Amino acid sequence: MGDDRTTVVVITYNRRTELLRTLDRLTRLPEEPPVIVTDNGSTDGTADAVARHFPGVSLLRPGRNLGAVGRNLAVHQVRTPYTAFCDDDSWWAPGSLAGAADLLDRHERLVAVTARIVVEPDGHEDPIVAELRDSPVRGPSWLPGPALGSFLAAATSLRTEAFRSAGGFDPRLWLGGEEELLAVDLATKGWWLTYADHLTIHHHPSLLRDSTLRRTHGLRNTLWFTWLRRPVRTATRRTLHLARTVPRDTASLRAFGQAAAGLPWVVRERRVVPHEIEGRLRLLDETQRRSTARRYTG
Repeated sequence: MGDDRTTVVVITYNRRTELLRTLDRLTRLPEEPPVIVTDNGSTDGTADAVARHFPGVSLLRPGRNLGAVGRNLAVHQVRTPYTAFCDDDSWWAPGSLAGAADLLDRHERLVAVTARIVVEPDGHEDPIVAELRDSPVRGPSWLPGPALGSFLAAATSLRTEAFRSAGGFDPRLWLGGEEELLAVDLATKGWWLTYADHLTIHHHPSLLRDSTLRRTHGLRNTLWFTWLRRPVRTATRRTLHLARTVPRDTASLRAFGQAAAGLPWVVRERRVVPHEIEGRLRLLDETQRRSTARRYTG
C-alpha cells in the first residue's frame, strides 16, 4: 500500500553498482515513495545507468560534485511534507518510511527521526546506534524516543519545509559531519530530533570511498561548527582537546589548516547558540570525546 508523505533523496558519486542495488530496494518498498537522485558528476556511467534501469526515478545532473549540497538541490524538487535521506550504499526497510512519517505527523515540534542502522551483509547494528539509543540529551516528555543533538543524513527522515527554511546543508562544509550545524540551527528554532529504535535502515558500506578525505573534512567541519556556534571558552577547550587526541598525521594537519583558512568567514557568520542549546551540547561533549578516536581515525 502506497504512502504519499515522503520522498527519498539520494546523492551519489561513482558508485554505479551500489546505487543500482539501493534503487532496486527503494523502488520495491510498499510505501512506493518518489525517489530523487543527485548524481554528483560521476564518470563511471552512473547517471546513464539510472536513467536506463529506473526511468521512474527523478535524476538530477548538476555536472560537478556538490557533496552534501546535492541533497539541497534535490529537496528543492520535493513535493511531499517529509524527505528521507539515504546514501547510495544504504536503503530504508519496508514500513520504516511510513513509521517515520507517523511520528512526524503525531508530534508537531518533531523535525527529524533517525532510524536504527543495520550493517550488511551480516546484519549487525552499527556501533553508532548505542550512542543514539543512550543519548544524554534531555527531551520533553512527549518526545517518542531519545532526544538527539544531531542526526545522520544517511538514516534520517525530516520535515521538508523546515529543512528548506533552515537553509539546508552549508556548501562550505561539503561532506563529512555536515549535519551538526544544521541540527543545531534547527534546535535553536525550537525543533526536536529523535531516534526511533523500531525503524531500520540497511547500510552495506561501499569499498569505493576516500576515508582519508572524509576524515579531513569531518575534523575540519567539527572545528568550523565549534567556532561558529559555541562560546569562546568552550570552543577553545574543544579545539585543544582535538589537537591533543586526533592522529598526528597529514590528514589531521590538513584539517586544522583548512579550518584556520576559513576563519574570516567563520568570524563573520558566528552566532553563539542560546544557553539552553549550549547546555545540550555540553551533555554531548563527553560522549563525543569517547568516540573521537573512532570518528577521526576511520
